[in-house]
Amino acid sequence: MKSLFAALYGPVFWAGFIGAAATLVAACHLSLWVLPPLLLLALLTSFLAERYLPYDGDWNVDHGDGARDVLHALVNEALYLLGLAIFPLLAGHLALGPFWPAQLPFWGQLLLAILIADCGITFVHYLSHRYYFLWKLHAVHHSVRRLYGFNGWMKHPLHLLLEAAGGMLPLLLLGIPERVMGVLAFAVAVQLLLQHANVDMRMGPLRHVFAWAPLHRFHHMKYGTAGDVNFGLFFTCWDRMLGTRFDAPAYRMRGEDLGIGSRPDYPVAYLPQLLEPFRAEEGVRAPEAPAGLCQEFSREA
Repeated sequence: MKSLFAALYGPVFWAGFIGAAATLVAACHLSLWVLPPLLLLALLTSFLAERYLPYDGDWNVDHGDGARDVLHALVNEALYLLGLAIFPLLAGHLALGPFWPAQLPFWGQLLLAILIADCGITFVHYLSHRYYFLWKLHAVHHSVRRLYGFNGWMKHPLHLLLEAAGGMLPLLLLGIPERVMGVLAFAVAVQLLLQHANVDMRMGPLRHVFAWAPLHRFHHMKYGTAGDVNFGLFFTCWDRMLGTRFDAPAYRMRGEDLGIGSRPDYPVAYLPQLLEPFRAEEGVRAPEAPAGLCQEFSREA
């Protein structure tokens, strides 16, 4: 039973919740405000799945970071809701014209929006590992010592806004409809839950398509620049183009592999994390990658 659950969890969670959101908004013509309760249901499902089939049981235990992660999630999801609330104003001022292919069925529009947003968000993410100040904002996300669904929503608000601009601004310029943008924002939240899920899922051939937890965990490696891989939010195609896709199915990530190797003293509490990007950084030499992981890097090369 658990092997079946491991194989089906990713695709059923992704298609089930995003499909339900699209159906409720497009086919049932419900308000976008039906999406926050649906997101809470997705969060509860993720929480239960992490306890039924955890990748690492210790990652389900509060490490003194639970309340902080809830606060990050509340603030950042509130920013998303604010963005949806002011969407008509933004669209009215930013749209360059009726360039959006509104003649496509809703599903086609949503998939196109996901592709465009994924490209923009991935590009900002990639640059955040290349430029010092962007990295300092992004480092909040990389400071985690365990990976579970909430980690996807753990971001510095300024970095969240930069990623949102990279993904959403092209869509606003094209004149994307409000309902498509609303379901897209929901899809991003669902994808972040899957990308950081502490679920021992088995992706099979889907690992060549989707940037879910089995691949994204390697992005959180603390060994110097070893984590400069698997930047994509939704799909792996961008990392193939950038030459940054990495996969090592035989290597099992542990809590000891996570974090920022040069900053073992990175703040844990919420407010210090918000202030940390504006402080002078005092790092140490990052630890070397374990031998087993080095062998996997050699195979990829």
